[in-house]
Amino acid sequence: MIDHLGISVSDFEKSKAFYDKAMAPLGASLLYMVPQEYTGGAKVGGYGRDRPVLWLSGGKEKPKDHQHVAFTARSRAEVDAFHAAALAAGGRDNGGPGLRPHYHPNYYGAFVFDPDGNNVEAVCHDPE
Repeated sequence: MIDHLGISVSDFEKSKAFYDKAMAPLGASLLYMVPQEYTGGAKVGGYGRDRPVLWLSGGKEKPKDHQHVAFTARSRAEVDAFHAAALAAGGRDNGGPGLRPHYHPNYYGAFVFDPDGNNVEAVCHDPE
C-alpha cells in the first residue's frame, strides 16, 4: 500500500553513512540522489532494493518529531545482520533481534535508533 516515504535528517552525510551500512544486509542501497537544483539546495536521496522507497531529506535542524520505519527482511538472518550493521554504524539499540509474538507468532524484528532518533526496524514475518 505504501509506495515510498521520506524522513528529514539533520546531517545528511552522517545519516547517509548510517543508512549505507544499515541497509546493506537487507539488500538495499542508495539508488538515487535528486539534483539539488530541484530541491532548493537540500540533499535528498532514495534507498531501496529495486527502486527508492525511503527518502532522506537533509535539513539544518534536528527533526522535532521522530518517525518509525520498518523494512521487510527476507530472512531472520537479515534481521540479525541489519541490527549488527546498524549498531556498528553508530545506531543505538532499541530492541535486539527476536520474536515479538504479541504482534503475531512469526514476527521476528530488531529495532535501532538512527542518528536523529528515528526508530528503524527490520522485520521478517516468515517462519524460521
